[in-house]
Parts: sequence; C-alpha cells; structure tokens
Amino acid sequence: MEPKPRVLSPLERIELPTGASLGRVFARGWKGGRQRIVLSAAEGASYHIMSRTAGGERLLGDTEKEALRRLMWRLARFAGVEIHTYAIMDNHFHVLARVPAHDEFVAQFAGPDGEERLLDHLLLLYSRHYVAALRVELADLRQRGMPDEADALIAGYLRRMCNLPVFVKELKERFTRWYNRHRDRRGTLWMERFKSVLVEDGEALRTMSAYIDLNPVRAGMVKDPKDYRWCGYGEAVGGGKAARHGLCQVAGHGERGEAAWDTPAATKGMSAAEVYRCWLFEDGKTSETRGDKATKGGFSTETAAAEKKRKGKLSRAALLRCRVRYFSDGLVLGTKSYVDGVFEAYRGHFGPKRTSGARALREDAQGSLFTARQLSVRTVG
Repeated sequence: MEPKPRVLSPLERIELPTGASLGRVFARGWKGGRQRIVLSAAEGASYHIMSRTAGGERLLGDTEKEALRRLMWRLARFAGVEIHTYAIMDNHFHVLARVPAHDEFVAQFAGPDGEERLLDHLLLLYSRHYVAALRVELADLRQRGMPDEADALIAGYLRRMCNLPVFVKELKERFTRWYNRHRDRRGTLWMERFKSVLVEDGEALRTMSAYIDLNPVRAGMVKDPKDYRWCGYGEAVGGGKAARHGLCQVAGHGERGEAAWDTPAATKGMSAAEVYRCWLFEDGKTSETRGDKATKGGFSTETAAAEKKRKGKLSRAALLRCRVRYFSDGLVLGTKSYVDGVFEAYRGHFGPKRTSGARALREDAQGSLFTARQLSVRTVG
C-alpha cells in the first residue's frame, strides 16, 4: 500500500514552483495592463510601489504577511527587480525597488549558451518538470521548421523581466490565488491595481526608504522598526542577506556588497546598518510629545538624539534578541561544545552530508554562541 502524500502547509504551498503538477507547457508569455509612470525599459530606475486590500480590510495576518514576503523575493529574483526595502502591513504593502535596464539584464541570456542559461533561470519560478517540457517544446518547434515560433516563446519570458507593471501584477495575482485557497474565499483581494512613484537616487531614495520602514512605528505596531518582522529593516537586522544588500544600496555602501551592513567603511567610519539606523530615527522624529514620549507613533527628540549619540550601534543583546525572533523552530542555541554534543547525540536528524554540528552566530561578536544550523530569517512556518 502506497503511503499517502504529505499535506503541505499554506506557506509550503506559496513556494510551489509554477507548473509543479502540469503535463505540458502552457505559458506563452505575459500580457501586462496599462502602464503607470514608468521609464523606458532602456533606463534603470527606482520606484515606490503601494497597494491596498479591497475596502482597506485588515486581511493580512502573520501567515499571510510571511507568504507575501516569500513570494515577493522569489518573483523579484526571477524578474531581475532589486528590492531596496518593503513593509507589509495589515491591509496594504509598500515596496521600494530598482528596476534595472532591460537590455542589460537580459544580455546574460544572449549568445550560444544563452537559452540554457535562461532555462536554468526559469527554475527560480518554475518546476523542473515545467522547464523540461519547455525544452522539449522548443526542440520540437525547431525540428518542424518553426524557429520563429520558438524564438517568440523565449521572448515572452524575456519581456516579463525588468518590467515593473508585470512584476506587481504577477505578485498580486499569485498571492490572491494563494490567499483565496488558503481562506476559502473568492473574488478580488486588492482595492486597485497599484500606485507607483518614480524615486530619484540619493536623498529622495533614502527619505522614501525610511518612510517605508517607519510605517509599523507610525502605525503604533512597534516602538522600533527593528522589531517588525515584515519590513526590510527588520529583516536586515534579523540577518536577511537580500534585505541587507538592498539597504546597503540605499545607504551608499552597495559597492562593498552585503558585508557592508555591519562592517564600517574606511571613509565614513560607520557601517551601513549604523548609518541607516541614524537616518531612521532622524526621519522618525515627531514634534508632538507628552513628557519625553512621542505621541503619534514616532520618536521623541530625546530618543532620536540618544540614537545619534550611539551612532546607530545596537548592543550585542539587542542584536541577539532580533536574531532570535527569526530562528526556525527546533534550532539548538548554546556554546560550541554544547551544540556539537547535541549534534552527535541526534546525528540521525541531520542530513548525511553534514559533518559538523556548531554554526557560529554572526551577530555574537564575542564568539561564544553557536546554533545547530545556519539561521533562517523566515518568521512563520
């Protein structure tokens, strides 16, 4: 008797690649709707994107926010969209993203081996079965003397890349299908298509990024943006590499990559994390206070001044608390010898390729704490 297939959790379902259970290729490209104020595909530019749920209802709980976050990053990698930061709230979301020049991005799929590189790239979003079926279909079209049709099929995928309207449309439509299945509902989930604002690099980009990451503070959900799991800054403090990379770009430390997040620059003496945190507290000041506390979901002048005096440095304890929020269930935390001992005692719970137990906790500058595996920034499931 064959074992019953495992029932997938809602968050596992959001990560299923397209075409996971299909027997043939069905996608022939993507047709976008009417354009917003979006520059030519030949130019790279940054945009603030915002969309609200239908009627402004608070439809997004923790699981839904996590599902939308995962889907957002996955589609961004596929489409070549570079996310600087984001905030997923109870009834709307913000994304600040850079859309590279289309021709520059798709140039990687040119040349004799370009098609194979494209097929490998499609695995970011599609199942191996789907990509294998696409490869067979392309070969069949060319064998039958229909190379133009094969090229048109490939072009359909390329048109979806570095295309802001298509990226947002697909994000919202895919999430809606998941949400409706998850909640056993029907109908539209979003109030409108989406709003977008073209954002200049430099001061404007920094101001918009801070505005987005301060959303949960101004809404009274948290007192410090580092404590909100579903915004770019919170994910970055929690260890998210992609989120750190995006904010390094905003802080002007992007030339040194993700490592710039917690490594001081020789010229500035501050890391991207410290620079950005100071910006957040400066931009988050509110003039309305009661005593020494801000009354409208912002920071008092005294709080902002204290953060500036600390130069945006978070204590070891604060970093560890943030990191703990992003631990996956079942991790072991302790000294190296303790974690290694647990690993040896429960060797069968780890993969056959695993040769050692303890993994250093990067945020622990003293080097005294270790985990049983590299930490995950996934907050739910």
